[in-house]
Amino acid sequence: MRKVDVLAAFERITEPWDPRVAAQLNGQHVRLARLRGAFVWHRHEHEDELFYVVRGQLRIEFRDRSVELGENELLVVPRGVEHRPVAEPEALVMLFEPASTVNTGDVRNEHTVREPRRLDPEEGRQ
Repeated sequence: MRKVDVLAAFERITEPWDPRVAAQLNGQHVRLARLRGAFVWHRHEHEDELFYVVRGQLRIEFRDRSVELGENELLVVPRGVEHRPVAEPEALVMLFEPASTVNTGDVRNEHTVREPRRLDPEEGRQ
């Protein structure tokens, strides 16, 4: 067991779209990611995905609408729903999802992270 200072961890995560595992529980990951710009349209056939905005603004686009999230707001994208996260200019986001979840869902490209790295112990310290 170790506590994680989420804001201190985000200071050390500099690359966008590179999720880090901050914690794991009951087969779920708590991932931290710095999001910048538009991501790829994708869906997760078997996993729900929770986006919690720690800092900044995040828009989750769907084919028929979009949802704007501000700080301390969250949204669950149900499995099978195509979506695209957009952060302009940047958002610090906590994600809750099954450990098996691939960040780009059914799409494979340069942003695909099959096995996200764990936070370095120093990343969560001040």
